[in-house]
Amino acid sequence: MSSRQQNERKFGQWEELPEGGRRYWLDVMGRSGWHARYLKEVDVHETTRCFWQEIYNELGELAEIHEKFPIDRGHRKA
Repeated sequence: MSSRQQNERKFGQWEELPEGGRRYWLDVMGRSGWHARYLKEVDVHETTRCFWQEIYNELGELAEIHEKFPIDRGHRKA
């Protein structure tokens, strides 16, 4: 399990959720204009509830979502 400090350092950006948890995210730029956003939601104890990746095209439009945790559902078109 990650601590709050580890998540803040790794992701760099977050928002507080109404039930006391947080949503962290990290943007990674690709070489061809696309970018990925990694998102992680945790509860008040910093236990991971879900983790997924969003892929955006060169226009900034959401193109794909890859749900990774709690169940890896693979890539799906947005």
